[in-house]
Amino acid sequence: ISENIDNLKGFNTKLDWERVYLYGDTFKTILGSVSSNSQGIPSELADIYLKKGYSLDDRVGISYLEYQYEDYLKGTKATYRLLSDNSYELVSEGRRGNDIVLTIDINLQSYLDDMLSNEVYNAKGEVGTNYYNRSFVVISDPNTGEILAMSGKQVLNRDNGEKYVVDYTPGIVTLPITPGSVVKGASMMVGYKYGAINIGSVINDECIKIKDTPEKCSWRTMGNIDDIYALQYSSNVYQYKIAISVGSGNYEYNRGLSLDADAFKKYRDMYAEFGLGLKTGIDLPVESLGYMGSSKLPGHLLDFSIGQYDTYTPIQLSQYINTIANGGKRLKPYLLKEVYKASDNGDKFGSLTYKAETDVMGTLSVEDKYINRVREGFYSVVQNGLGYGYMGYYTNSSGKTGTSQSFIDTDGDGKVDTETITSSFVGYSPSDNPKMSIVVVSPDISVPNSSQSSVTKRISAQVVNKFFELN
Repeated sequence: ISENIDNLKGFNTKLDWERVYLYGDTFKTILGSVSSNSQGIPSELADIYLKKGYSLDDRVGISYLEYQYEDYLKGTKATYRLLSDNSYELVSEGRRGNDIVLTIDINLQSYLDDMLSNEVYNAKGEVGTNYYNRSFVVISDPNTGEILAMSGKQVLNRDNGEKYVVDYTPGIVTLPITPGSVVKGASMMVGYKYGAINIGSVINDECIKIKDTPEKCSWRTMGNIDDIYALQYSSNVYQYKIAISVGSGNYEYNRGLSLDADAFKKYRDMYAEFGLGLKTGIDLPVESLGYMGSSKLPGHLLDFSIGQYDTYTPIQLSQYINTIANGGKRLKPYLLKEVYKASDNGDKFGSLTYKAETDVMGTLSVEDKYINRVREGFYSVVQNGLGYGYMGYYTNSSGKTGTSQSFIDTDGDGKVDTETITSSFVGYSPSDNPKMSIVVVSPDISVPNSSQSSVTKRISAQVVNKFFELN
């Protein structure tokens, strides 16, 4: 038909193609999508692509990796010369786009997607999960920043009440959550840096009371404890008293408390060295920053010190735990590993044109002995503390649990009206020579004074076991 188009009035032809996803829906949302043949370049992206020499009817990457790496993935159009007799002469052959290789371990990713779908589906039927509907997981290499697998799954209800699961992986970079105690490693660093504590410092864990505010306590009264025990059993009061010291405060029970306003900056600056409160720089076209509170009230500084004030995305928590795991280097997370030129030899790669390198974005401004002390504390958490069992069969592991208060809007009026509990965990293994790190976040897993689902623990343990089975 194409060759005889002049004699076939009313007909037209056009070459077209469709992306084939060899692994079905696995990682599909992060791979992204391309515009359709009828759509061409979406209007909101038209200026960007027209400046690069595209035509409005070209098919282009419009989301996530397809969009991020369009310049690598796009093919080259064949070029023709129009002759005087209206025939065409080929000037240069068209060529398909480059091949890109991701950091993703497809076997681990496939397992994670299936397991996570099952866990969020089953957890939704547990007591207290009225407002729970999603969990997120990130597995990465703490020595390079490579993302080895990541997934988010959400369970929804049809009109007839039937549950079904959808992919929510983009929430890893777009959905900030209240992290809770997982960030106490960074809070401990603030104490070391500004002399509020030293290695082995003993503090009395007791409820504290600021005038006209409710008591602030740990989940149980622990008495005199050191820094390792404070991490192992997640003492809030240990962190409160560090924050009071950093803020040059003088605490007395049921009296007013005054703290230096620059204490917030000291905490935020230290947190930022771990990537908390900053964009991680992951190679995706969208990334949320999270919420940063503006109040300088003393009580809010205490909340900040236990991860109950600012919010962070799961990918920020991944950068945070990697910084601890590798001994103090904040690494840029990434998904693109290599790029190869298109080959004329079947499915084989052509020549290598790009290879990712580890990008160190910063280093912790504390002595190594303090980093090692926090690592020792995180090891104790998994050995016989609140994180026992979170790393599956691999007991030579380290990590930190987190349980935080969060608030949601249940009636859609734009105002938060219900308090919930968010569960999280960060960890790495092996403790002495980490090969992998993990972040698991389950927002709104329960309501206060209700039984709490162990879905975060189940997810983490299964992923760690599978990682070492594959590696």
